[in-house]
Amino acid sequence: MIISRYLIALKRFAIVFAVALFSWGAPASADLNIDITKSEFDPMKIAIPNFLDGNGRSGQFARDMASVIRADLERSGLFEIIDPAAYIETQRDVSYQPDFPSWRVISAEALVSGRVAVDQSNQVTVEFRLWDIYGQEQLSGSRLRVSADSWRRVAHKISDRIYERITGESGYFDSRIVFISESGPKTDRIKKLRIMDQDGENIQTLLTGSDLALTPRFSPDTDRNGNQTIAYLSYETGRPEVYLQEISLGTREKLGNFEGMTTSPRFSSQGDVLLFTQITRGNSDIHTYDLRSRTVTALTTNPGIDTSPSFSPDSQRITFNSDRSGSPQIYIMNANGSNPKRISFGDGRYTTPIWSPRGDKIAFTKSLNGRFHIGVMNIDGSGERLLTDSYLDDGPTWSPNGRVILFTRESRGASGVSEIWSIDLTGRNLRKLPTAGPASDPAWSPLLP
Repeated sequence: MIISRYLIALKRFAIVFAVALFSWGAPASADLNIDITKSEFDPMKIAIPNFLDGNGRSGQFARDMASVIRADLERSGLFEIIDPAAYIETQRDVSYQPDFPSWRVISAEALVSGRVAVDQSNQVTVEFRLWDIYGQEQLSGSRLRVSADSWRRVAHKISDRIYERITGESGYFDSRIVFISESGPKTDRIKKLRIMDQDGENIQTLLTGSDLALTPRFSPDTDRNGNQTIAYLSYETGRPEVYLQEISLGTREKLGNFEGMTTSPRFSSQGDVLLFTQITRGNSDIHTYDLRSRTVTALTTNPGIDTSPSFSPDSQRITFNSDRSGSPQIYIMNANGSNPKRISFGDGRYTTPIWSPRGDKIAFTKSLNGRFHIGVMNIDGSGERLLTDSYLDDGPTWSPNGRVILFTRESRGASGVSEIWSIDLTGRNLRKLPTAGPASDPAWSPLLP
């Protein structure tokens, strides 16, 4: 088991961050915003100079922090980063008022200014301001003091603040992704459980060895120190079984001793109940496991295959996949298993449904005419839209704000490679995530505290 200094440092960061953060700002200009619900729009042009070196020995931190913020915002597809070589004005101080006409000349709509100072105790003090160039006002600003090994998290949090101020919705940059890294030939893959920041940095191995691990899922129950728990499927005993693992400490436990095989783990929104599929005597049904009382409840008893359950954000309903109608389709039922209702009626086969954290959509995998798609629909089955089209796309997972979807894409052929890709809810901004090799089964964490 590898427990990184980065993961343990989350505890120290969260405590210091909670004490050190304060904010100020002016009312936002009515014109400086992005409607992220539209499928077509021009990205906002934003200038982000390198942050100032606040004490003459923090230049690398200042440059790196601005670089991470630029990359976060550009990767969202909502912002166009103006080349720093085009900047006319040179930043003098973090609290200065910009020369707005100089920024309008290069078509900047927003400006981010900042300053970084690292002291002898290896503590970093960061300040930033977000300016509306045409409204000629400050929109947001913060001062943070954290340990130097948490500087990337500070940059992600600043990106979240900018994203939220401009779009009106929470960001997703200060979050992590758990996934399965793959190596070896396609017929004999070694799959390891790993975790990384949402931008592909700080990749850490959580489970080593040749044991086959699959479908990791985050608990939403993150404490103030950033401790998180995941559930995943492992074949280390020779059959698929669900395990729980506390990330920072590395402690883990097997989820009970059940007859048959257990698969498809997923947490309730409070993190106190785990959904899973149990396969016995050739039949597949959905169960809940109460993590406090350690009791198991069967939710379905249908002779068809019921699998891939996912709670709604309020944990009152469950979406799942079933072939009880003759082919794999998407259903919704109450959290106690009552009133199951089919909601997918289009052509093709529907699998891996997952409820959006916003509560208004369900993402899914669809196979049709030899092609695979990641799609979304309203929770009553209306408004179906296919966002991707490829040889093999599978297993969607939502960003914490419900605006971006990660999924696994596999290339064609005997040597086909699995990769993790992202797509915006509108079907824009298709991108491959850096994972240092083949990867699959991504799951997105909640925002870190």
